[in-house]
Amino acid sequence: MTEQEKKLRGRPKLFNNDQALEKALEVFWKRGYEGASMAELTAELGINKPSLYAAFGNKEELFRQALDKYVSGPAAFIGAVVKEPTARMVADRFLFDTVGFLANDQHPKGCMIVQGALSCGQGADIIKEQLIRYRQHYETLLSERFKQAQQAGDLSPELDPAALAKYLATLHQGMSVQAINGATREELTNMVNVALLNWPSK
Repeated sequence: MTEQEKKLRGRPKLFNNDQALEKALEVFWKRGYEGASMAELTAELGINKPSLYAAFGNKEELFRQALDKYVSGPAAFIGAVVKEPTARMVADRFLFDTVGFLANDQHPKGCMIVQGALSCGQGADIIKEQLIRYRQHYETLLSERFKQAQQAGDLSPELDPAALAKYLATLHQGMSVQAINGATREELTNMVNVALLNWPSK
């Protein structure tokens, strides 16, 4: 082995920011913001505290970046459902995609945003407020879509778009809790089928 090869072999592996965020996301998704200790985060990321601070600033910033990765990745389906051509199809896809998301064994159970907002204490008010804003953003997307459906004659003008959006969001949140408590895909699907019986016709 040449001297150059020895030097290359002896060098530490370059820190991969994206892989680190994936691992941080997994921890926060399982534990919530406050439940994720620095000891667990540094162990999962394979770095010490000074290195974590150097890469991400602090725990709060690490969580923010992990949350952005969650929203643009695993939870991106929520923003995509509004592209469906009818209000009923929006509701169907939103709820059935939620079932598929919550029943997926490839990631932690439940919705990171829902669980994070529920488990944050007073010491994490800023994080809790951010999670609430994310939820409100999704409700607004749905509400605006239902307003468009009314204008197109696809939804009764007597209905309240904001109330319909909150209805779907509440179902999503409830199913998230059920999934964490062990509800199966079949059980979640049955819940959606019952809920959709109450979806208004034109």
